[in-house]
Amino acid sequence: MEALILEPSLYTVKAILILDNDGDRLFAKYYDDTYPSVKEQKAFEKNIFNKTHRTDSEIALLEGLTVVYKSSIDLYFYVIGSSYENELMLMAVLSCLFDSLSQMLRKNVEKRALLENMEGLFLAVDEIVDGGVILESDPQQVVHRVALRGEDVPLTEQTVSQVLQSAKEQIKWSLLR
Repeated sequence: MEALILEPSLYTVKAILILDNDGDRLFAKYYDDTYPSVKEQKAFEKNIFNKTHRTDSEIALLEGLTVVYKSSIDLYFYVIGSSYENELMLMAVLSCLFDSLSQMLRKNVEKRALLENMEGLFLAVDEIVDGGVILESDPQQVVHRVALRGEDVPLTEQTVSQVLQSAKEQIKWSLLR
């Protein structure tokens, strides 16, 4: 039998998911057309949650895909790649995402804190993976880059609480001089 030789590819991640403890989607980013419609994506997410939420392992093969996952309090984090993908690379992405969020949320990685800081999650995922290509696996670098992006927000795009916090800091520094 002739062995199938696959060309190396940078496109290693097919999806990143975060589900709550009921299996409902909090965050999902799909990088290819394996599941083109939202209905198919939600069905896949329910299937993956049902197969993994009661186990203590870190990896599963499901529907021809390699799934690495981790749970924390009331959240389930998933990184999905093809069946021939290196599990260690997928696990590096998962660890980077979890550790980055842990630092950004001050070790309080749970549903409420995540929902209050969704912009940080979006920025962190964009720093780690772009179009399925792994860009960064160091959580320190990701947190640093997300913090830099957060500081460069123009005044017109900031929320009222951000503007008030910025004003408080400026007044504090002017009084300390």
